[in-house]
Amino acid sequence: MLSEQIQAKINRELKKYPADQKQSAVMAALRFVQDEKGWIATDDMADIAAYLGMPKMAVYEVATFYHMYSLKPMGKHTITVCTNLPCTLGGSENTVAYLKSRLGIGLGEVTADGKYGLREGECMGACKDAPLFTLNNKKLCGRLDKEKIDQILAELDKS
Repeated sequence: MLSEQIQAKINRELKKYPADQKQSAVMAALRFVQDEKGWIATDDMADIAAYLGMPKMAVYEVATFYHMYSLKPMGKHTITVCTNLPCTLGGSENTVAYLKSRLGIGLGEVTADGKYGLREGECMGACKDAPLFTLNNKKLCGRLDKEKIDQILAELDKS
């Protein structure tokens, strides 16, 4: 069941679209659920589908197509490293290797304390700042090297 807060946010989003185009709010609805819960379960997708009057499979297709949606718990701080070709050429392999070593986890894993999750993602549209990653799909961090990564992780450790 979608919380009252999520329903209110979806209702505000629905005002942007014609009444017969409710499915246009699916990406926002998925984001609202993830922001509240930290990830999106199959039941959440079914609830969104029912709320927007669309097939469950259509919601699932959107949720699985875009890398910004987590379909399992990914930790308090989800780090998504761009591994597309421009970022790979810019050093993202080194970024991934350093993060794996520093956090003690692999891609798709979460630290034992639940603080960090590490994922790879598709193009984030900031190739000139490669290598880069996003934090919780909200903050883009680019031109990464070991020192900058350590600084970012130190700031996150304080929160």
